[in-house]
Parts: sequence; C-alpha cells; structure tokens
Amino acid sequence: MKSFDCEAVLFDLDGVLVNSNVAVEGHWRRWAQQHGLDAEAILKISHGRPATETIREVAPHLIAEEEGRAFLQREAEDLAGVVEVEGVANLLNSLPDRQWAIVTSGTQAIATNRLRHVGLSVPKVMITADDISRGKPDPEGYLKAASRLGVPPERCLVVEDAVAGVKAARAAGMSVVAVATTYQPADLIEADAIVPALVGMAIEQQVMDGDRVGLRVLLAEA
Repeated sequence: MKSFDCEAVLFDLDGVLVNSNVAVEGHWRRWAQQHGLDAEAILKISHGRPATETIREVAPHLIAEEEGRAFLQREAEDLAGVVEVEGVANLLNSLPDRQWAIVTSGTQAIATNRLRHVGLSVPKVMITADDISRGKPDPEGYLKAASRLGVPPERCLVVEDAVAGVKAARAAGMSVVAVATTYQPADLIEADAIVPALVGMAIEQQVMDGDRVGLRVLLAEA
C-alpha cells in the first residue's frame, strides 16, 4: 500500500467525486452532431478541460464564448445519470473542512448542482471555471485552491481522473493520484500513483503543531 503525507487534498469533481460521464458525453455528442463535427475526436480531448477552450480548439470557425455559455447552461440543468462515486462521502468526512477543496473545469452552477444532486456538501473552497482565466492543464486553479486553503503547493495532494488535470497538478508542483475511471492507466503515467477507483483510498489524520492536522493518504494502486 502506497502512502502520501500532506496537509490538504484537492479533488477534481467529475470522474472523481461524481460520475457525470453519461450527461457530459451526451451533451458533446449532440453538440458535435449539430455542428457536423467528429464526436469521438472531441471526447478524446474534452475531459477535464473548460468547455469553451475545447470548442475553441475543435471549432475555430465558431464564436467559442457564445457556444460555451449555451453549452454550460445546458450542462448545469441536466442532472440525468449524475451519481455519487462509491466511497466519496466517507472519504470526505475523514477530512477537516479547511484541508480539502474541489478544483473543477465546470462552472460554479454545474459543480454546485451536481454536488447537491448527489447529496454531497459544497466545500468551503471550490475553484471553478468562473474563478480562473486559464483552465487545466494550466496550474492556475490548483494554485488558487492551495492559496485559499493557506497550504503550500508542495504540501497538497491532487486527486484527478483526466490527463489535463494530472498535467495541471504537476505544473503546480503538487503530488497527484490518478483515478483510472475516465482514462486508462497507461494514459495517466505522469501521476505519482494510479488507483482503479476512489474506494481504494483512505485518509488518516496525524497530530501536528498549531490548528492544522497532518494527513496521510493510503491507497491501493492499480
């Protein structure tokens, strides 16, 4: 069993805490059909990235901001098939409130709606597409979350499911555990460790000086 010592755990949302693949991929397929684009090619690059950036890359002839706003509005309203990932509630309950955060490429509305839909609490620190100017694989979101928690980047552990998210965590100078729910383990080799599912992760609290506790993350690797 591999372990990581840290002071904060930063989670991606979709594919890590909630399973929204059915809804998300359905929206991309419909959007691709509407514009005569290759849905499979879009799905290969869209996971973990802001929708507007994906649209700008795959359809430079469209007005990405307008298309992105409409796309994200539809996503925020569609909760069909969105479910909690097994083991998430127990894992989050093992963490102090000020020592974990969510960093997602979705908007505040999408993230909040999905968390509430599956019965999970909105964390005190949540960085969304509304809070940043550059999405994953840029490290801006993860660095902003660490700053708001008051934890140095090197003392943060990121949990991701997407290649873009793993790259963002590495660029932020953070350790990263990849969950092989969206991509194959071979695609996630830049991560420090890979687990087949979040249920294989456990967190122990350790005594530290001051008002913050140390965290030891234990996991069974894929």
